[in-house]
Amino acid sequence: MPVTEPACQVSQGGPLDVDRELYDRISATPGARRIVNSFIVPACSGRAWEVPAGHLCRIITVDGPQVGDFNVWNRHDAGERFWAARTRQLQRAHVSTYDRLWSCLPFLRPLLTITKDTLAGYSPGGDGGRVHDLLGTHCDLYVNRLLTGRVLDDQCHANLVRAVRPYGLTEFDVHDVLGVFHCTGLNKHDQYVMKECPARPGDYLEFFAELDLLCALSTCPGGDMSVPMWGPYAHAPVEGCRPIAIVVYAVDDALLEGWTPPPQRAAHSNPGGVGLRSWL
Repeated sequence: MPVTEPACQVSQGGPLDVDRELYDRISATPGARRIVNSFIVPACSGRAWEVPAGHLCRIITVDGPQVGDFNVWNRHDAGERFWAARTRQLQRAHVSTYDRLWSCLPFLRPLLTITKDTLAGYSPGGDGGRVHDLLGTHCDLYVNRLLTGRVLDDQCHANLVRAVRPYGLTEFDVHDVLGVFHCTGLNKHDQYVMKECPARPGDYLEFFAELDLLCALSTCPGGDMSVPMWGPYAHAPVEGCRPIAIVVYAVDDALLEGWTPPPQRAAHSNPGGVGLRSWL
């Protein structure tokens, strides 16, 4: 059977081409980094934090399997935020090392580049696809009310809203997530399925900030996804919920040689020369 080529092709030196040697050098030189921030996001809660451009950030399952729902914005303009659907097209449905998270229109530039993934290549077979999910999105009280008739505030959407409130952001700024450590796929009916999280203590996803970033993460109340969140067998898996650690590193300037932040893209213009945003 012939291989189906991706719709968005990577050409050498093109916009989707990643300088792997640069990111390998940045990520593989532990002696040339220093911790500038570290904290624990407790189970079933949320936290927001900043990652300056040119810094590394590591998301770690400290006590065992736990899914984290992740949002990210340009720290100086929350209108520029992670675009899950476009990232899924430009990269893949489950991201890993050298993949990037892209921002929304009209910006469309990489917010971050994944530099290390201890679960790279993991696949459970069958319906389960991969980890670090872009197929689905975060749980919320609205869908829970829709599916169960109950209103629960213990959901990732509420956790993320509370996390970003100190930064002046609201519910309307929270967007589709990257499901860090989330193992998902599609079944034979093309329906979204979730499998038990494979992460173990010490597993991590590490990324490099291309811009000054504001990040937020919810330690999902679904925990390790060992029991269904909805349906006849669903129940609150409190025993399967665990914390996630965040560590932010500054790296030596010498390692950043050859790197420049992605430029701001100019808005398209109509024939009259008016920027597309104004024209619409």
